[in-house]
Amino acid sequence: MDAINQITTLRARLVSVALGAALLAASQLYGAEMMTKSGSFKGPKANTGFVTHAREGGKLVLTLSDDFKTPDTPDPHWQVVDSKGTVYMLQKISLKDNKMNRKITLPSYVKDVAKVVIWCAWAETNLGEAAFDKPVM
Repeated sequence: MDAINQITTLRARLVSVALGAALLAASQLYGAEMMTKSGSFKGPKANTGFVTHAREGGKLVLTLSDDFKTPDTPDPHWQVVDSKGTVYMLQKISLKDNKMNRKITLPSYVKDVAKVVIWCAWAETNLGEAAFDKPVM
């Protein structure tokens, strides 16, 4: 009887481990689908790094990569362009004390993002942009 109990217990443990591994793999695939990476920034002043897009709590969030360097300009801002070509100027990137707005939550009226532009509001010029392969929602 002990041998049967041991086999049953072992079988239950193996099934638990297999289910756990399957759940872990599924959650990683789900997370990978939810995060999208843009192409590299290209422009006269913003030409390093990229942007990632993810959903956090049902909201669209954009994050600058760690290798992104803030352009040395007076007033760089986040700007996004949707799939219809509508442009939205958002938060300022540079903050006081050399801090940076690396991550923003998009307002609900922005339905998708085709590309991210680093915009100098003072000079009213495009400092660089990074596009997604297809618009992210």
